[in-house]
Amino acid sequence: MAGSTFGKMFSITTWGESHGKGVGVVVDGCPAGLHLVDRDIQLDLNKRRPGQSAYCTPRDEADKVDIQSGVFEDTTTGTPISLMIKNKDQRSKDYTDIVDIYRPGHADYAYDEKYGFRDYRGGGRSSGRETIGRVAAGAIAKKILSELGVTITTYAKSIGPITIDYSKFNSEEIYKNPFRFPDESIVAETEEYMRQLIKDGNSSGGVIECQVTGLPAGIGEPVFDKLDGLLAHAIMSIGAIKGVEIGAGFEAATMTGFENNDFYQIENGKAVKVTNHAGGMTGGVSDGSTITLRAAVKATPSIHMTQQAINKEGEVIDLVIGGRHDPVIVPRAVIVVENMVAVTLVDLLLQQTSKTMDNIKKIFE
Repeated sequence: MAGSTFGKMFSITTWGESHGKGVGVVVDGCPAGLHLVDRDIQLDLNKRRPGQSAYCTPRDEADKVDIQSGVFEDTTTGTPISLMIKNKDQRSKDYTDIVDIYRPGHADYAYDEKYGFRDYRGGGRSSGRETIGRVAAGAIAKKILSELGVTITTYAKSIGPITIDYSKFNSEEIYKNPFRFPDESIVAETEEYMRQLIKDGNSSGGVIECQVTGLPAGIGEPVFDKLDGLLAHAIMSIGAIKGVEIGAGFEAATMTGFENNDFYQIENGKAVKVTNHAGGMTGGVSDGSTITLRAAVKATPSIHMTQQAINKEGEVIDLVIGGRHDPVIVPRAVIVVENMVAVTLVDLLLQQTSKTMDNIKKIFE
């Protein structure tokens, strides 16, 4: 399948299906000399693994990573890093009733039209389980970023109609609640909202927000490989994402130029923006301020309510989907968004090393 690779100098290629033997990723372009052990990757995989709360699928997977190449004596060698995560708790029989049915909100019909057949077991490559490879690769990218002083903070901004209160923002709270909110005050309300949806057999969407600090100015390319363009590409490539905002996003369309422009001032001899409506980048290049983006996550399409669907014979039918599914994708998708941002930034940072003669001379000195 074409289209499974992302990145130029730091590239990732994910592979595997939801109900196959396993899933994984090959990371090419990771510099040699990075200390890397299983735990560095496992910590992030644990953040997206199923079965963590009543608000995600009960599929029982340890999602244990196996580093198969590219690392020797806990240090990257500069060669491709292959990571594998075995599937342990597939229940393909849960999908035998939909072999000839196109589920609403899924890629069933589109895949059948494209390839002439489809993997009906959980959606195959269109399954959210594909994101395991992204998370594993992103964990490596974040290790590189951490050594450069770049920090990424990602969290659920909203689930359904419930939105965080920024005055109560606490980053330490994000992984202490099942929804990945940085605001503890709305957890109980969200639990009640989700319990009712689950009782009704329904699901919810939400918004994930990501902030990057410590990224220097000058990262990104002016035209087709704009920083904001590549970030949007990376995030929109995640299956459940239906929209991306940078900075003020769609709100910028309602502002005047005077309101939207980020004015400059000088602090300690450096240019600093008074506001950050641009979201940390202008002209496709980072400007040294905080990068801010948001991703709109659709509601889980696999719901236990009667839906109108069609089958391969062209008949309209009533469908109730069985099996195990997340009533809300947002909490487990937080780490997916974060790590795709990391992969994008590392790729562009490595490209930046060859943009000036001064940088090249530093490497060869």
